[in-house]
Amino acid sequence: MSDSAPGTPGGDALLRDRWRGALLAARGGADSGPDPAPYADALLARWAEPQRRYHTTAHLTQVLDRVDTLAGHAADPDLVRLAVWFHDAVYRPDRSENEERSAALAERALPEAGVPGSATAEVARLVRLTVTHDPAPGDTNGEVLCDADLAILASAPKEYAEYAAQVRQEYGFVPDDAFAEGRAAVLRQLLELPRLFRTPHGAAEWEARARQNLTTELELLSH
Repeated sequence: MSDSAPGTPGGDALLRDRWRGALLAARGGADSGPDPAPYADALLARWAEPQRRYHTTAHLTQVLDRVDTLAGHAADPDLVRLAVWFHDAVYRPDRSENEERSAALAERALPEAGVPGSATAEVARLVRLTVTHDPAPGDTNGEVLCDADLAILASAPKEYAEYAAQVRQEYGFVPDDAFAEGRAAVLRQLLELPRLFRTPHGAAEWEARARQNLTTELELLSH
């Protein structure tokens, strides 16, 4: 973990370095293609949009960190890292097609940035997978991305409460009763999954705590 918080010049510089590393790896290590920096700048600008409270550069950094933890499980961790950059690149709480628009952004930007078509297709597939967080058996890239994205659910109670509050702020335009009903439906859907986490590390380290946090939030919403 860095001493520089995301959203600060130091934190953003570290994120740019991480973007460059993943992009060059996806290009086969080639440093002769388009400059990665403008693409990082454009993505970071998206992640810093004012409507975001949880889906910020802090979330981007946390998910990248979790991918680093799980990288040994992925078939191609650098493509998973690129998918992290794009998975919430388009984020409007009042829209339902964010993941599809984010995947389409990846499909436009990555070929322009020098990424081969097969790698671009895999990144876009992974972004679309975050609609359901339900990777097929053996989809190790998908398992790593989904586990990394859901790892916040297994955080300590205070951090989880902050996450839940930030999500509520993003949906501030929704009346309390309607938000509680919709949020409860999401929590029940997650709890009904046979497994929240598919990687060995996620199953061992995060599953039980995440279910406890989800159950606690659901109980609070019902009161």
